Amino acid sequence: MVKERRKYDREFKKEIVRLVEEGNRPVKELAEDLEIHPHLIYKWRRKFLDEGNHAFPGKGHMKPEEAELRKIKKELADVKEERDILKKALAIFSKQPR
Repeated sequence: MVKERRKYDREFKKEIVRLVEEGNRPVKELAEDLEIHPHLIYKWRRKFLDEGNHAFPGKGHMKPEEAELRKIKKELADVKEERDILKKALAIFSKQPR
């Protein structure tokens, strides 16, 4: 029988990290109570410390930096396409009539 992978929402992960940071309970004890592996808690903690409030964006969501980069790349692609169209139009209209 295949064990189904559990999913944890952003608020749950942030709450677990908060509990660990407060230091009231050891990670091992917290992991046993929640029936998750302690390494998962350490991973969440490291990610939260690295990325702050942008950690755990969720499926289909991006961090603000990634969204901005995607937007800029799309704008660049649009500008390149327009440039290429104008180049072709210039070549067509600048031909000398015979």
